[in-house]
Amino acid sequence: EGACMIMRPRGLPAAAARLRPHLPRVTAFLIVFSVGYSLGIVSSSARPSTPKPSQTVIRPHAAHLTAASSAGVTASSNGTGAGASASYPRSPPHDLFRFGDKCGEPVPAEDVVKTLLDKLFDGESPYASFPPAHTAALLHPAAARPRGWGSTGAVFADLIEEVRPDVIVELGAFLGASALHMAAVARNLSLSPAILCVDDFRGWPAFRGRFRRDVPQQRHGDALLLPQFMANVLAAGPEAAAAVLPLPFSTASTLGALCRWGVYADLIEVDAGHDFHSAWADINLAWAVLRPGGVMFGHDYFTAADDRGVRRAVTLFARVKGLTVRPHGQHWILSPKPRGDGR
Repeated sequence: EGACMIMRPRGLPAAAARLRPHLPRVTAFLIVFSVGYSLGIVSSSARPSTPKPSQTVIRPHAAHLTAASSAGVTASSNGTGAGASASYPRSPPHDLFRFGDKCGEPVPAEDVVKTLLDKLFDGESPYASFPPAHTAALLHPAAARPRGWGSTGAVFADLIEEVRPDVIVELGAFLGASALHMAAVARNLSLSPAILCVDDFRGWPAFRGRFRRDVPQQRHGDALLLPQFMANVLAAGPEAAAAVLPLPFSTASTLGALCRWGVYADLIEVDAGHDFHSAWADINLAWAVLRPGGVMFGHDYFTAADDRGVRRAVTLFARVKGLTVRPHGQHWILSPKPRGDGR
């Protein structure tokens, strides 16, 4: 009569019976998880700690042009360089801001065109006997006002009157709109500068679809922009043809050649590539052939890609060189090149 009765919940035997078939899987999972976790702890304790990179962003400034970079490459102990490690600052190394600025002895302004004709065109004007019949048949009739962008803005007259240049370099000519406008402005001021138009006259991928009414049909892969440009210049009259000389090569190669040959400009318009890297290179290379006291300006300062294109390049260049940027409508103007900065 004194025995105790132990009461067990009725549901436990049934629940245990349902879980029993899954116990091997659960046990295996727990074992694998425990082993992996343990190995992770051992591995992390054995690996040397790596400091987190500094979050300080070093902004480019003029010191990058002269000061040696503190970053370097450390070769391996065997001297072969295998396994070398590099450490660079967050801003680009200073040599990425360095462009050549030592150019040849200056060619007198009155000899610039002859010098270029001798070096590039075997001493003969490219307009001589132009256009041949087979080329003329492919071109559009010369337009009184060729297609352009901001090509007749007040900035041209303002700067030509202010600088009174003997030599103008234009980077990016397309069909000649701004070059012909500058030639007309100069004539009205009784000036006769040489206007050197640097362009490879190839256009850019798929440009023809947008400007089909303005450019000729391509022929055997030739965009025919150079002959169309020349036809537009000739149609503007002999004074225009005497002033405007096409230099049908890339901006980088042409500016390098002008620098070596000592061909300098008093006024330079930059309106070629509109991405940051193209504009950055053009501005830096053109600065070397800008005479002290000369002025550089360009188009497309206000675009949807301000922080990635021309405006970024202009702003950075001005900061590096200690210049000021003056917006003028859609154009930008840099303060004159300081005396003593190059030739």
